[in-house]
Amino acid sequence: MESQIREAAEALAIGDPLAALNRVALRDDPSALALRGIAMAQLGEFDRARVLLRGAVRAFGPKQLLARARCIVAEAEIALASRDLGWPVKALNEAQQTLEKHGDQLNAVYARYVGARRLLLIGQPDKAAQEVDADNPASLPPALETIRELIISGIAIRRLEVRRARSALKQAERSSHEARIPALVAEVANVIESLELPAARLITQRCERYVLLDEVEELMSSKAFIVDACRHSVRLDGQVVSLVTRPVLFTLLRVMAEAWPDDVSRDELVARAFRAKGVDESYRARLRVEIGRLRRLLKPLAKVRATSQGFVLEPVGARKVVVLAMPIEEKHGVVLALLSDGECWSSSAIALALNWGQRSVQRALDALASEEKVCSFGRGRARRWRIPPMPGFATILLLPAALPVD
Repeated sequence: MESQIREAAEALAIGDPLAALNRVALRDDPSALALRGIAMAQLGEFDRARVLLRGAVRAFGPKQLLARARCIVAEAEIALASRDLGWPVKALNEAQQTLEKHGDQLNAVYARYVGARRLLLIGQPDKAAQEVDADNPASLPPALETIRELIISGIAIRRLEVRRARSALKQAERSSHEARIPALVAEVANVIESLELPAARLITQRCERYVLLDEVEELMSSKAFIVDACRHSVRLDGQVVSLVTRPVLFTLLRVMAEAWPDDVSRDELVARAFRAKGVDESYRARLRVEIGRLRRLLKPLAKVRATSQGFVLEPVGARKVVVLAMPIEEKHGVVLALLSDGECWSSSAIALALNWGQRSVQRALDALASEEKVCSFGRGRARRWRIPPMPGFATILLLPAALPVD
């Protein structure tokens, strides 16, 4: 490897794309194209990076399998960073196998970790865990160890194992400083900071407060009767009943849980569950039917007893009833939660991550855009969505400049 290419590669390995470009910016040979593509990706110029990497793949030719595989892994990472989650996974798997076959074990591991991070984003933590469980962190360089610990922390957070997530993040923090890559250090710091933010609202007897993820983990292992409005389910002592497909029943249950141990009037239940402005006998009849369905579903966990005013929830063996709700509740809050990571998402990636239909995602994005809660740029397949920056904040005075002096 000639000196310029080697020095550019070393600069990219420590996260210094400008130093790399200084050495290969004017070259169009395959190795330089690949390094320029990775440098542009590190600078956030994803479209230009894709063009350069695809040019490098064509220029390397079919016999240079190892170099082509490395370019494909780099392109997959760009797809991950730009939230293009529909990028062909088969190409990444084939590149990983090629790297393993030709003895480039570190890049093969890297390719596997790119796939694992994609699996985490689309809500498949168990499959992501299979990609990292067999690795020995002591055999990995600091940068790869950091990525591995970030994946482990992500899996633990999704499983509500907060102590394990914190332990992995401590290790990731140590290894990221050893790697001396600013982007990795910043990513670990952001995840650690996110654990100190409210993860949910806890509602008991019509009072509510914000709770951190640690308290949510502790609550899940308690003997409380939990109505989980984040997952639309109810939990007691390890038993879980999902009401994802029964929104009316879940609303009735939540209203009674928020009022527990008091009962809730029939008029309030009808208004909240059926959104009826007025209550007549037909609504009361429908309420009796829905309460009957709810009783059958909750039979192992709770009873729903009729009172003179309405109905009251009576959990079996639980001393406390709580409702766990999202920190901010609105119709399309799940989409906002995805976009809150600060990245630019395609609508297809949102559909894949939420397991929604493309039309549902587009309707949600259009509704949020009409309320100026999200914004987009680009057109067609290149269109991306993000949460807009804070409005009404002029940064011009923060720019470095000498003040006029008389």
